[in-house]
This record gives sequence, structure tokens and C-alpha cells, in this order.
Amino acid sequence: MGSAVRLSGVTVVRDGVPLIDGVDWQVGPGDRWVVLGPNGSGKTTMLAVAGARLWPTRGVVEVLGERLGRVDVRNLRPRVALVSASVVRQLRANLTAREVVVTGRDGALESWWREYSAGEWAEADRLLDDAGVGGPAGIGHRAFGVISEGERQQVLLARALMGRPELLLLDEPAAGLDLGARERLVMRLAALAVEPDVPPMVLVTHHVEEIPGGTTHVALLRLGRMVASGPIDDVLTSESISDCFELPVVVGRGDDRWWCRASP
Repeated sequence: MGSAVRLSGVTVVRDGVPLIDGVDWQVGPGDRWVVLGPNGSGKTTMLAVAGARLWPTRGVVEVLGERLGRVDVRNLRPRVALVSASVVRQLRANLTAREVVVTGRDGALESWWREYSAGEWAEADRLLDDAGVGGPAGIGHRAFGVISEGERQQVLLARALMGRPELLLLDEPAAGLDLGARERLVMRLAALAVEPDVPPMVLVTHHVEEIPGGTTHVALLRLGRMVASGPIDDVLTSESISDCFELPVVVGRGDDRWWCRASP
């Protein structure tokens, strides 16, 4: 397998303003990336391009070996799972958590349009169990609209995996979560990162504390430009994060987790 994502000189312009500008980036098979940068740096835009949800103004985009502009994206997009707030807004609130997960098999928004097999329901239940929210006391039969935000993110991740994607993109899944929910999500992502059957993963976040163990690479964006990218041990330094966020900080690591604080 070649690169899961390859961006070459990619620029996206809206209303005369470049949201990303001249970005070169490559995600290889088995890579686990985190994309960091301040608000407005272009992280979500770059993820949308990588997921074939947004066309570039200039540059070349290849996703799972297919070049945008030369492929029917209706066939490409189902191969890429995207976990983001936009998915929440599309789902009916009174669907059960199990229904939200099982419909991820086809990327559907409703469960009524076809009958799911016993095996598919069992797989949905297993994914909820793996996330720690399944079982008799779990949330499987509760309405998606009334479960907690942390539980909702676990359900969305299970839904993404239900589709057996070839590329997994996560846009700030820990945003707004309390400490416990954030840590449970980070631990789940760390468990997925070390599973060989899990496809290449890209996580967008603002916080180094949300980087799960097993992450292999980091990309740093500022003002729409890629300021650094590469293996995480080489790129995620106090100097690079200080430059990216334009604030002197100290970055450290312990027990395969990262931390960051302002430099005295």
C-alpha cells in the first residue's frame, strides 16, 4: 500500500483568504498522526481536504491512491471515516446508540432503509463494549441525543470503526469533554493506535495533553502553513511548539503521554 494521504502544494482560498497555503504532507500506511496548531491555523480545512470533503484551490491531493479530480468521490468517501461535530448534527437525536453505530456500516443516517444482520448488530455491540460503554448497564439502547458528550464521542468513534475504513480522521474529538471523559477517550485512541488492523489515523487537537500513546508523527500548522512535520520525537519539542503557538512553553513527556506549560 502506498501513502494513505499525499498533499502537494495544496492551497484552499475562501473569499480571497488562504485557509491553508502551499501545504505538503504525507500519511503513510500504519501512521498515527496528530495535527496541532492555534485556532484558525487551518487544521480542520486540511483534514477536510484529506478526507475528500473539500476541493483545493491549487495543488494535488491523493487519498488512498486516488487523485481528486480523477476519481468519483462517491466511491472514495465511504473508505474514509471522519469523526467530527458535523456528524453529530446530521444524526437524529432519538436514534439509539446501537443504531448510530450499526448504521456506520454504510455511512447511513437512518436504520430503517435496510435490515442489519445479527452479525452486524453483534459487531456494533462489540465496538461499544470495547469503548467501555456497552453491556447490560451500557448506553446501547439509550437515545443518542441524551447521552453525555463523552459517551457520544465514544459512540461516534465506534460508528467510524463499524464502517471498516481505510483511513480514520478525528477532528477535535475531545473538545468540551470533562477530565474523565477526555482520559477515557485518549486511552481508547491509544489502544487503537497499537492495533495493527486499525487503519492510518489522523487526530486534530489544540492540546498536547490529548495526544494518545502510540502516536507516531506530528504536524504543526500556523496561519495556514505547515511549520513542521515528521516523527513525533523529532518534531514535538519545546522550541517547535513555542514557535507554532507564538508563546514560550516547555514540553515534556512521561509514561507515553505529553504535557505542556508556559515557560517561566
